Amino acid sequence: MDIGERLRQLRLQRGLTQEDMADRCELSKGFISQVERNLASPSIATLTDMLECLGSSLSQFFSEAKDEKTVYAPQDMFVKEDAEVLHGSITWLVPDAQKNAMEPILIEMDEGGESYPLPPHEGEEFGYVLSGSVHLVTGDKKTRVRTGCSFCIHPRQTHYLINAGKTRARVLWVSNPPIF
Repeated sequence: MDIGERLRQLRLQRGLTQEDMADRCELSKGFISQVERNLASPSIATLTDMLECLGSSLSQFFSEAKDEKTVYAPQDMFVKEDAEVLHGSITWLVPDAQKNAMEPILIEMDEGGESYPLPPHEGEEFGYVLSGSVHLVTGDKKTRVRTGCSFCIHPRQTHYLINAGKTRARVLWVSNPPIF
């Protein structure tokens, strides 16, 4: 870890000059410059003071931010086959999506397939029919959703999908918060 460069970046993020930083920390501008160029090493106490002036702490400063994965390949995804009710599969497109604000899945249903009924809950759900045709059932209401069409619901009633055709239906379905 390049401590000097990391301190410099933190100082610049706060919009401070070396002189501003020196005034806040009661250090010299020259010392700040030397630390940032790794020509001088501050004591732990001095580094702690510098970080406090920058609105940070030792633990925050030295914690390495893990690169968050943003792209997922098919081998990262989890697929559950269901021949009895769904007559197809559910693919969780983002691993561990339950810890996120939204959870996207891909549902594939053959003729006669249905998704599992979902109880009413807080939040929203969005679906986009990639291929085929489905019925969106919300309570007693059944609405046909065709290829290229989408739906957005605030699920106040039990709801689910039924394959409405003779071909495989593929639906991208996103829930916020995660419920699948």
